[in-house]
Amino acid sequence: MPKKKQRSRKSQKASGGRRPAATREKAVLIYHDMAVYENFERCARRLFEVLRNAESRMPGKPRHLFLRVQGHRNDVGGFDRDAMEIIRNFAMEFLLPYLTELTTPFHTLGNNHPQRNDVPDELHISYPEAPEDCTDSTDGPGPGFWYDVNLLPLRPRGVTENDRKTAPKLAAIADYLGMDPACLVCWATPVDRAHAVPSSLGGSMDVRNFALLCSDHHRQAPDIADAEAFWAWVDYAEIRDSGSKWDGAAPEVKEWVRAHGGRTEPKDRGETAFMAAVRFELQHLYGWADADFENMSWDLLQEYHQVLEAATGRHFGVEKKVATHAWAYHIARRRLAKRKGETGPLPPDHPWTGTWPVP
Repeated sequence: MPKKKQRSRKSQKASGGRRPAATREKAVLIYHDMAVYENFERCARRLFEVLRNAESRMPGKPRHLFLRVQGHRNDVGGFDRDAMEIIRNFAMEFLLPYLTELTTPFHTLGNNHPQRNDVPDELHISYPEAPEDCTDSTDGPGPGFWYDVNLLPLRPRGVTENDRKTAPKLAAIADYLGMDPACLVCWATPVDRAHAVPSSLGGSMDVRNFALLCSDHHRQAPDIADAEAFWAWVDYAEIRDSGSKWDGAAPEVKEWVRAHGGRTEPKDRGETAFMAAVRFELQHLYGWADADFENMSWDLLQEYHQVLEAATGRHFGVEKKVATHAWAYHIARRRLAKRKGETGPLPPDHPWTGTWPVP
């Protein structure tokens, strides 16, 4: 199984050291839950940013990272590939040299060498080349890194063939997600059981194919054949609508959130016209630039309708779902780029990594 590799731009030199126990400094404690909607890329970048910020604000202080994982289970009940790569390859191999101690779901590790404080300026993630015979099997290397835009396959997170005929209970989904029953986006209750991949598109009744969303965000979530793109949308929406989480919070809590760069008031997007909302999502979720909109063509429209027909569905009887149509436009653009042999890398499947703030 190929592994995602990390490399940094900044040269790395050892510095600092661990003091004797009697005079040891107080440590900087870093805690991160790898949420079910975080794939390897999003989790790795967030862990890296937290590490870099800790060194920037408190240079040289001993750092202890506590890493937990929500969801991310494989077919036999262990952690899936994204979680294992975060724990073993990223946290243990890349981050540990810049920490004094690391705690994962498996164990607590001390750094056998002095903590390094020359944290790189940037994190670069590279990927293995796609094999020509790439299939949609979750056992192969492909699906974790790309979506085959030529085939428009079902890309689940976990199995699709199982004995379940009905959706799991709310409590079972909440237990899998490692949270109380609340909307993953805005923390509101009550919640719906939302399919990552709709059953009409081949999605299973496995607990891993479900999110907990309030009725409003359930109606906004995309109905598509790509579970990873669904979870990327949940992650994006959680940042976009973060202000709504604090409606009932105490004033001092809101003040603390604002002081740390957060938003405490929800934004009303209800009056946004449909195509303007699609454009907003293409910009802020899929990274489209102005030039991408200027280059829209009849060929792109044809591809877009083919994607809509082959790999999207309808939910709640809603014909126009912004998130579904934005994904279809993005995948159509990738199909055209691949067919025309455009130089340079294709736009990624789901590039959302938590850029803050979303306007």
